[in-house]
Amino acid sequence: MKRFKLTGTIMLAAGVLLAGCGGENETPENNDNLTNNEDNNNTTANNDNVDETENDPAVDSEVFRVAVIPSQSIGEMQTGLDNLQETLTEALDMAVEVEHYPNYNAVVEAINYSHIELAFLGPLTYLIAHEQSGAQAILTQEIDGEPYYYSYMISHVDQPWDTLDEALENPGPGEIDFAFASISSTSGSLIPGTELVNRGVFEDENNHEFASVRYTGSHDVTARVVEDQTVDIGAIDSAIYNSLVEEGAVDDDQIKVIWQSEQLYQYPWVVPHDMSDELIAEVQEAFINIDDPEILRIFGGASAFVEADDSQYEDVLEAAREFNMLDPETLED
Repeated sequence: MKRFKLTGTIMLAAGVLLAGCGGENETPENNDNLTNNEDNNNTTANNDNVDETENDPAVDSEVFRVAVIPSQSIGEMQTGLDNLQETLTEALDMAVEVEHYPNYNAVVEAINYSHIELAFLGPLTYLIAHEQSGAQAILTQEIDGEPYYYSYMISHVDQPWDTLDEALENPGPGEIDFAFASISSTSGSLIPGTELVNRGVFEDENNHEFASVRYTGSHDVTARVVEDQTVDIGAIDSAIYNSLVEEGAVDDDQIKVIWQSEQLYQYPWVVPHDMSDELIAEVQEAFINIDDPEILRIFGGASAFVEADDSQYEDVLEAAREFNMLDPETLED
């Protein structure tokens, strides 16, 4: 069996982590000049010269801007996003705009240069912003009372295997059509992709031993193509999968989990390095008080929002550093 190099693939995964989920180079209208500001690129959260009042986004902008990278199809999230915008507008007593961003790179640059005030990111995407500018994790969500989730690999119940080991042994990867979610997803691409790298059957979309590899663009689409047997195995976020099952969007009786990752700390809500402690506390309080089921549903079927901080992602950060996943050269696309 062909063996692939782990380090090279992890660097590749980090490089594509900032590729867009939607169109190739879609960016928000306000991000046109972000990459030209070299001085801002060198700013960090530990800069002692930062004047919190002068640089606080609440002072610089009349609108509190929130960016969400969609983990499900936009149509299925829109009601929750609209409700979130209304809730935050009332709680923060200022105009709030909640927008879905189809491009990871645009969100990272926007949070780096304080062009947005809050972003909902996958863990690795957040860590890239944290390394580049000192962006801070301030909130996450609990699912059934726990702030953790997993990466799953799932198959249809009619498939002749019950574990990933069995599938790779018989019939073998050459007979398997495999689906990831977005190429920039932590649980839908990077974590399961790394597992397959370790097993020597995958390097990237064009170098693998599977019959085919595709990226569906979202976790809900991955679940559906597994359920209708368009593909044989799919990688998906456990919290989103469970939420889809509860909503009746996916029939759990038709799907089995054949592989589960170690615990992953839930997706963080991230603010720029220069946001004041006072505003951070207000945002945290606003989220902790949210009990709207439409809002909670679209964030993995959350049971509550809770405070978080950078230390809770330290293990992932150290692993990313070890494998050069945060090397600026790997982020070029």
